[in-house]
Amino acid sequence: MVGPGDDAEAAPDRDDSGGEASAERLDAGRRLFARSCRFVISAATLEQIPETTLPEVAFAGRSNVGKSSLVNALVGQRMLARTSNTPGRTQLLNFFDLDSRLMLTDLPGYGFAKAPKDRVERWTALVQAYLKGRPPLRRALLLIDARHGIKAVDRGIMTLLDSAAVSYQAVLTKADKVRPGTLASVTAATVSELASHTAAHPEVQVTSAHTGSGMAELRAALAGLALPEPAEAP
Repeated sequence: MVGPGDDAEAAPDRDDSGGEASAERLDAGRRLFARSCRFVISAATLEQIPETTLPEVAFAGRSNVGKSSLVNALVGQRMLARTSNTPGRTQLLNFFDLDSRLMLTDLPGYGFAKAPKDRVERWTALVQAYLKGRPPLRRALLLIDARHGIKAVDRGIMTLLDSAAVSYQAVLTKADKVRPGTLASVTAATVSELASHTAAHPEVQVTSAHTGSGMAELRAALAGLALPEPAEAP
């Protein structure tokens, strides 16, 4: 992760307390995401969203930012979340149960999408309603394309999350498609902008679903939000 004052290329990964991610935390993330992850339901309306006692993490971002690819990379399953190069392919809220310890929610993308305008407006409203009123939601991961940085449509979601007091963390995606110098600049600009947002986590995670970069650290952070690992039977 990268925070204020860190270099995007050389900064050590940190845990939620601001310290470097420990080997223990990294191992906890590895163990959790090596467990079974199963599809639960696709929800087209608020009424279809499942009730759960599990802590929940949502993957939000612009259309075609790589949400489904990131989910698949985290759990090590290429086809768990449906991916496409067509913006707006994910049009439902897709829920996945990770080892009965954490719920992962792959949200429809906002912004430009190759779909009828009224349909885009419906799923955008659904995403906003979900983010504002989901009690189990522990954190939203706000995915930002590292090639473009934060856009106006992202700022709208950031403002919504701030007003709803929903904790969110920026995750730069597609880092492998950006030159190191550009990546450092985009990361620094993202960290700087997040500093003025009350609900934003101060650290930015830089990732690539293609190369696996940043996955271990993101798994470690999410494992810290999950239910405790069951004790082994004596």
